[in-house]
Amino acid sequence: MNHLADELSPYLRQHRGNPVDWYPWGEVAFARARDLDRPLLISIGYAACHWCHVMAHESFESDAIAELVNARFVAVKVDREERPDVDAVYLAAVQALNGQAGWPLTVFATPEGRPFFGGTYFPRHAAHGLPAFRDVLEAIAATWAERRSEVGRQADELTAAVAAGLAPPTPAADTPGAVELVGRAVARAAANFDPEYGGFGGAPKFPPAPVLELLLRAHRLGVGQTLEMATMTLEAMASGGIYDHLGGGFARYSVDRRWLVPHFEKMAYDQAALGRCYLHAWEVTGDNRWRQVLEETLGYVLGVLRDPAGGIRSSQDADSEGEEGRFYLWTPAELRRVLGAERAALAAEWYGVSAAGNFAGGRSVLSRPARGDLVRPAEIERCRADLWRARAKRLAPATDDKVVTEWNAMTCSLLAEAAAATGNPAWRKGATAIGEFLLAELKGPDGRWLRTWQSGRAAHLALAADYAWLVDCFTRLGELTGIARYTEEALAAADELIRLFSAPDGGWYTTGNDAEALVVRPRQTYDGVTPAAGSVAALALARLAAASGKTSLASRAQHSVAAAGSALRDAPLACAQLLEAAVFCELGPVEVVIVGDQPELVAAASSGYAPERVLVWGASPPRPLVAGRELAGAYVCRRGACLAPVSDPAALPAAIAGAVAAATAMITT
Repeated sequence: MNHLADELSPYLRQHRGNPVDWYPWGEVAFARARDLDRPLLISIGYAACHWCHVMAHESFESDAIAELVNARFVAVKVDREERPDVDAVYLAAVQALNGQAGWPLTVFATPEGRPFFGGTYFPRHAAHGLPAFRDVLEAIAATWAERRSEVGRQADELTAAVAAGLAPPTPAADTPGAVELVGRAVARAAANFDPEYGGFGGAPKFPPAPVLELLLRAHRLGVGQTLEMATMTLEAMASGGIYDHLGGGFARYSVDRRWLVPHFEKMAYDQAALGRCYLHAWEVTGDNRWRQVLEETLGYVLGVLRDPAGGIRSSQDADSEGEEGRFYLWTPAELRRVLGAERAALAAEWYGVSAAGNFAGGRSVLSRPARGDLVRPAEIERCRADLWRARAKRLAPATDDKVVTEWNAMTCSLLAEAAAATGNPAWRKGATAIGEFLLAELKGPDGRWLRTWQSGRAAHLALAADYAWLVDCFTRLGELTGIARYTEEALAAADELIRLFSAPDGGWYTTGNDAEALVVRPRQTYDGVTPAAGSVAALALARLAAASGKTSLASRAQHSVAAAGSALRDAPLACAQLLEAAVFCELGPVEVVIVGDQPELVAAASSGYAPERVLVWGASPPRPLVAGRELAGAYVCRRGACLAPVSDPAALPAAIAGAVAAATAMITT
């Protein structure tokens, strides 16, 4: 055993039996590197990463490689999902060196953590233009021993490049208004749109959740063609093999432009982000195809990823039985064994299974070749259920069972919003269970939130993204349940978010001011696989301001938007979530205050797509909005002015829509 056996992260524990003498990230490793005068070998990955496993099998399980590493380096293993702050710094370093970066991330750094060389996957033997890992190790060790001054210069230059890459956007006095920025973003999306298969650009294709949300928001503002781009992409993804047609949920990305063959790992954050897209598409269009995908995706999250303690686990691996995707692949013969010849022929046609296959070895990823036809006939639904039960007997991919605060809060937000929109009691129960789990297990006795939990242990200081999503999820739990305690938790998290992570220019640092000092204190400007923390914070704070009546939070949200001025102006599509916050701030929230025990009014107020809407009801409505008025019914308010109370549930959606339309007209004319 090396030094990883007691780590919380399953990814780190996967490497505890390696002959490489791994250390977890921390002062113990740094002190050893200083004492031995050796460089750090920092290897960053995550449990569901296929190529991380490949490099581990080829190199880190090799006694010969381990002997060299242990003799010349201090090896540090990092789970990027636990420490995205550390990952951001070294990802920026490799990006600066090579123009691209990914995982596994392989970085060489001084004992102080300053990077001087790095790459991603290095093979055991030289191949595909990549040097053998052993050759890299020997060259770095020789350079460290013989040309230390050169290492120092490279570390200085690379650290400066990291600082520049993670620097905040410059102030921009000429930033257009939110509606014009939305128009610019939509134009850029349209220029890069794939008119045949949806999505943007070519292979590989990642689900563009923030962009899809922005397109739906733009449709609400009257921008043409945006709904078509959004729904075509949603349809193509749900028809493709990137979607699990038997068990629900989405893989991380597709290796082709058709969304057919996925990289099979399934991440909790993708389910939360894409689930919200399908929820909103259903609300906008009323098309039950989108609700079906939402239901199946949440069924996967609550049925497979949910930990018995109440949290949502991080991911499922791409590999099983030593092969990528083995769990999900089918041949015609396997269909016949489960369904019989006649039903297998029906299923093969529906799901695109052929003798030639669409994957290696004549196997097929299930898809829906006839696009636009996702709602299954009764016989196909029976086939699906039988195939799902048969698949459940296979060796399932490994599950990374650590619970990440950020992704759980994302999931809680989705469940709360979906439960409010549909009245689904299972989703309401799921949302409150996650919220209570987070409060019980990841909020420290001093009020400081932590980022990860596994088997009863929590670790690592929560980051800005954790806090921002906590603000959002507890605000939405307050809207869903009418329980004032959840809104109070949102306010407490908002205060700590501002105290710990605020930057002088109005933006946000990734790490708190109580965290360890990295070689660069990272900031995230643009959306990545999840929206940038500052973008989430801006929208969450603006919504909480409306829910609580605490206007200072609205001002802080507006400062967040203003701080990203040049980024919004020059790359609005890369700041899609922040652009949504900009629209919300410019439009102003439509507050629906329901006084008294009025469950039918609450249900009516929660129906339909209304991203401007903030609902307040239950124990503690903000009295200033309704002071001096008859306290009965529902008040639809905007910018401190309220319409006459509505007592008829059937009339309430129209009153909300009218307030939204009036506000939209003000900013679009």
